[in-house]
This record gives sequence, C-alpha cells and structure tokens, in this order.
Amino acid sequence: MERKIDYNLIEKRAKVRSKIASGITYGLLGFWALIVLFPFYWMVLTSVKSYSAYTSEYVPKFFTLTPTFQNYVDAFTEVQLGKYFLNTAIFTLATTAIMLVVIVLAAFAFARLDFKGKNAAFVIFLSLMMIPNELVIITNFVTITNMDLRNTFTGLILPSVTSVFYIYLLKENFEQIPDNLYYAAKVDGTSDFKYLRRVLIPISKPTLVTVTILKVIECWNSYVWPRLITDNPEYYLVSNGIQEIRENGFGRENIPAMMAAVVVISIPLIVLFLVFRNKIMEGVSRGGTKG
Repeated sequence: MERKIDYNLIEKRAKVRSKIASGITYGLLGFWALIVLFPFYWMVLTSVKSYSAYTSEYVPKFFTLTPTFQNYVDAFTEVQLGKYFLNTAIFTLATTAIMLVVIVLAAFAFARLDFKGKNAAFVIFLSLMMIPNELVIITNFVTITNMDLRNTFTGLILPSVTSVFYIYLLKENFEQIPDNLYYAAKVDGTSDFKYLRRVLIPISKPTLVTVTILKVIECWNSYVWPRLITDNPEYYLVSNGIQEIRENGFGRENIPAMMAAVVVISIPLIVLFLVFRNKIMEGVSRGGTKG
C-alpha cells in the first residue's frame, strides 16, 4: 500500500524552519549591531552629561535624566574647533577634486589607450601597493620638508592626490564598457577626451561617487600625515584638534566636553555614509565584477 505524501504539511514545516532560521539570523545581526553601536551611544551619552555628573558617577550609568549641551559650547570655545573644521573642509575638497582628475585620466590611459609597455607599467604601478605605508610617509615627509612646504595646505594635499587602488578600481570599471562603443566613437571623429567626458564618466558615475565618498572619509579621518607635516595650529585638521583637546588640561580633565567634540566631528561622516551607502555598495560591486 503506497503512503500518501502530504505536501501541505511539508510546505508548512519548510515555512516554519525558514522563519526560525530567519529569526536566529536577525537576532544575531541585531545583537552584533548593538555591540557595534554601543561605543557611539556611550560617546553621545557622555557628551550630554555635565562635568559634575560625570565625575560623581562611581558606577557608570547607561542613561542621564539631566542632559546638557554646554559641553558642545565648551568644545567650540575652549579650542579652535571651528577653525579646524574649515581647514579640514579645504583639505578634503581640494584633495578629493585633484585626485579625481588624476585617477580618471590614469584609469582611462590604462583601460583604453595603447602604448608601449602599458601592461608592464601597470604591473609595476600595482606593485606600489605592496610598499608599507610607513616607508611612503617617511619619503613624503623628507620630500615635503626639502621643498619647504611644511605648515602649508600644499604640503598637506600633495601626497594624497593619487591612489593606486582607486585607479585600479576605476580601470576595471572602464574595461566593462564594450570596446565597440569606443571604436564607434573614434569612427565618428570623437576625441579620447570627449569620449571620456561624454561616455565613460556618465556610465561609471556610481564608481566615481563611491571613490569620492571613500576619499572624503579618508581625508576627514587623516591623522598621521597632518600630525607630521604641521605643527602650526593654523593648519590643524579636526584629528589634530582632538589630539590637542586630549593633551591639554581642558580635554584631560573634562571628558564630556572632549566627547562632545568627537561627536561633532563624527556626525558629518555618519550622515554622508547613511545618505550614500547604496551608491557605495553599487560602485564597489560594479568595480569588482567583470562582464
């Protein structure tokens, strides 16, 4: 006697297993999100506690009933945080703009132009990624110092106007565009620059947006190089400003005010990432996929 298969029961069991698996997955992801976000929550919480309330807590509290924004006022009045913001904005915008021009032209040359030794040059170019960053910093420091560009925006910007990785990412993106499109444009008398401007750049916009955002984040978080090349507060970036707050008596004693400064500095990058997160993911996936 044949056994009758109850497909409805099988389907219900499959749905239950799927829901249980999804629940476990989202539960683990939620737990991990709490772990990742807790330091930022603690930073914001500390920034809205008064100095007296913070120092009187023998056991740290995970909430406050008397939040204050005086720490944010102190962060801007006790140190030149506004000046550091302006310096960082100038450094970030100038570096990102120059870098985009450099990497677009370099990626186009490697992806579309034919010249002798192109492949060998690109392999050597990629090999630069294997050089430890510490060696590059030392070389750049000696070069900038010999050029008498310390404590200048030029000295801050010049070493950061190119990136081997971004050139490689953009080159891979350019190579995804069919060659026939390039040859058809050349038959129509289109110059290489016009083809780059009218065809490649619009098609590669997601990758360019991704590179721009990542470079902005990199510049905003830059610490080691500005710390080495500037010792004049007039050219300090926000990272140097935080270090100054931490080192002087104001930041060492008033931890809530220092946390307020860190929150203010962090917010622009958080907003930037949240607004353009889809573009970043799209650009990275396009740059890493052939065909």
